Amino acid sequence: MELSSLNAVSPVDGRYRKATRILGDYFSEGALMKYRVQVEVAYFIALCDMPLPQLKSIAPGQLKALERIYREFTAEDARKIKEIEKSTNHDVKAVEYFLKEKFDALGLSTAKEFIHFGLTSQDINNTAVPLSMKAAWEDVLKPMLFEIRNRLHERAEEWRAVPMLARTHGQPASPTRLGKEIFVFVERMDRQLALIEQVPFSAKFGGATGNFNAHHAAYPNIDWIAFADDFVEDTLELSRSRTTTQIEHYDNMAAFFDNLKRINTILIDLNRDIWTYISMEYFKQKIKAGEVGSSAMPHKVNPIDFENSEGNLGIANALFEHLSAKLPISRLQRDLTDSTVMRNIGVPIAHSLIACRSLMKGLDKLILNEDRLAADLQGNWAVVAEAIQTILRRESYPNPYEALLQLTRTHRQIDRQTIADFIDGLDVSQAVKDELLKITPENYTGITCY
Repeated sequence: MELSSLNAVSPVDGRYRKATRILGDYFSEGALMKYRVQVEVAYFIALCDMPLPQLKSIAPGQLKALERIYREFTAEDARKIKEIEKSTNHDVKAVEYFLKEKFDALGLSTAKEFIHFGLTSQDINNTAVPLSMKAAWEDVLKPMLFEIRNRLHERAEEWRAVPMLARTHGQPASPTRLGKEIFVFVERMDRQLALIEQVPFSAKFGGATGNFNAHHAAYPNIDWIAFADDFVEDTLELSRSRTTTQIEHYDNMAAFFDNLKRINTILIDLNRDIWTYISMEYFKQKIKAGEVGSSAMPHKVNPIDFENSEGNLGIANALFEHLSAKLPISRLQRDLTDSTVMRNIGVPIAHSLIACRSLMKGLDKLILNEDRLAADLQGNWAVVAEAIQTILRRESYPNPYEALLQLTRTHRQIDRQTIADFIDGLDVSQAVKDELLKITPENYTGITCY
């Protein structure tokens, strides 16, 4: 049966296929084949550029034709590699044999034994995978995260002056501004996005156990370490891990996943805050014609975008957690557990992308309900007690905290008049009383630095 949204096991390739289809260019089996082919061809060209004595006769035009193998890689090419793999039962060896057929077609049969020369599979995998991750980050995920960051910044500016009752421990607290509370998430994202840019995409390239054994045996006078440094860092634009076993350490990959997990956690926090503000009626939501909020309660407009986002971020983080905890651990010089785990890198990135799209959709539905925010402030005059007792401290008034504590604990409902009567009974100058009377829940919002 052909794969469809109705028979896919994972919602990433089923229900949410429209949102994640783009990631197939980076994390699908066919994409991994393409990146492997790119590394193999680029390595061969680098050997020609050196040049190895046996490759001096390769013409520039032939090298251009080789580049087209990966630049114009097709679904049919991927199927061909898969067919070869049925015989080899080895995915990287299948790529090598595929390229040898291409070399024959290009009249390069005498040079085809220099495909994969001196390499082990992980020299290919541990460069192909970070190449795909870097491209997916730059092309897809990073722009999406910055889109969220910028939308939040726009909202923070739009709501900069809107006073709002804060709630610490879920209880009414000193007022704040809605814009500032949104900007909290902008600043948190900015810091994590800056941190993740410091994590290099690392690659391993050094032969069977990281010592260039075969390379050195065949050409002992060539500086293979310098060659590998140039190839990985200049040609592939990755960071080369220089002292390795058969595989990459994955420490930087783990750091990348951990950083993505922190960004996702910030977005979970944002989802929950916005969800709560909607439940408090601080926000209403735009209604799309034809949408149903509940199968039983017609009046409901549920905050489903924020719930969907939170759920997908949670799944993504669970997988990122496993990736970052498992990949840096390998028995001795190498075991195979990294291979099966790394095939799932695209899954948490897909769930993160789904979550980001849902979050953006939810943010675009928000309608500020200023009347509800204002009513909440007016219903909680007790929050100005902090300001009053602090000014009384300044004036050396005896036991100001205790005086306000008694006021707030003995009155069931504190309103403007309750506060005014309390201030009127204070033994302070009229100037201080006037200063205190000017304080309201709406203007007691402090200062912000954004």
